Amino acid sequence: MRKKNWLLAISLVLVLAIVGLAGCSPDNTVLGATEGMNISNQQEGIWVTGTGEVSVVPDVAILSLGVEAQAATVAEAQAQAAEAMDAVMDVLNDYGVAPKDIKTQYYSIYPVRRWDDGKETLIGYRVSNTATVKIRNVEDTGSIIDAVTAAGGDYTRINGISFTVDDPDAYKVEAREEAMADAKAKAEQLAALAGVTLGKPTYIAESGGYIPIYYDLRGAAEGVSAPTTPISPGETEIRLTVQVVYSIS
Repeated sequence: MRKKNWLLAISLVLVLAIVGLAGCSPDNTVLGATEGMNISNQQEGIWVTGTGEVSVVPDVAILSLGVEAQAATVAEAQAQAAEAMDAVMDVLNDYGVAPKDIKTQYYSIYPVRRWDDGKETLIGYRVSNTATVKIRNVEDTGSIIDAVTAAGGDYTRINGISFTVDDPDAYKVEAREEAMADAKAKAEQLAALAGVTLGKPTYIAESGGYIPIYYDLRGAAEGVSAPTTPISPGETEIRLTVQVVYSIS
């Protein structure tokens, strides 16, 4: 008798489970999972992109320079490169470039081989030492290039230079204002064309930054007899982009 009661109870549980599952259609499941969420809000409104741009005269030069030496042995190549780099560093120190503004960018030692009639021959080793230098007195850039080239001699390598703004935050404020004004003007025009009323922004995202000016100066070590290497920083652009979503009614 007790065994029959247990079988009856199990049967009732199975029946209730089947009924419950039958009542849970896919539509009901989605509604239950998203209760309290308005997915359509993610797609409503007017989406626009605004751009703000400010032209600025750079106040910092970033110079990529270094030395390269080749010799029959690693020790000889290292010694030549170290001596040349020390001379370069002395020049930078004489121009008041702070140690914190000099950063080693690349250092390598690798064998140099030559191929003759399909046969490989080791002819020596090459040592390269490259650093990035932040020059805060932009007007000294040309003179520094010349002095560094003279100090390092034939080992000198000038790879390139870029100009930027040391503290772009103040200019970003202006660029941001222009970007938001640009976005609003576009949204107002779209709202007028669509015959709707423009509301407040419901979403704002910002991206972008300044655009540095870059010059390739490889080969600048040649022609040292020139009085001073002419360097012109020109202007750089600080550009910001905002994406804004406006509500409509």
